[in-house]
Amino acid sequence: MLKGIDPRMTADLLDVLMRMGHGDEIAVVDCNFPAHATAADTISGQLVELPGFTAPNAIELICALLPLDHLVPEGGFWMERDGEGAKPDPVHAEAIAIMTREMPEGGAIGSLERQAFYARAREGFGVVRCTETRAFGCFILRKGVIF
Repeated sequence: MLKGIDPRMTADLLDVLMRMGHGDEIAVVDCNFPAHATAADTISGQLVELPGFTAPNAIELICALLPLDHLVPEGGFWMERDGEGAKPDPVHAEAIAIMTREMPEGGAIGSLERQAFYARAREGFGVVRCTETRAFGCFILRKGVIF
């Protein structure tokens, strides 16, 4: 046990977050997402499992340690529901509220069409799969800097 770190934080997740640098991205995905195949294509090649976490819970845990990037147009993204465009579902609204609270001034959250999300997640640093059951409950977080 370490002081000041949420006891739900796993060693694998902490390791991935520590190895990420400014501008690296991590995908937080739901239980339907092709997580293993996507993670294999990432920089770390690592899939981190967070069983028992909703996507917003996982994002809150991660954002307690990971600074979001406010020096780019969007420091985080959510996956759009097919055919709906940038119309957030309740799972998105919950996560966006957390990311907005954690985002430094000047930062923003964007959305990505599903196939664009898949492509971007494959180019990221790693993948965190939670047990989120709500469809399209997938997000990307971009690591910022601490000033």
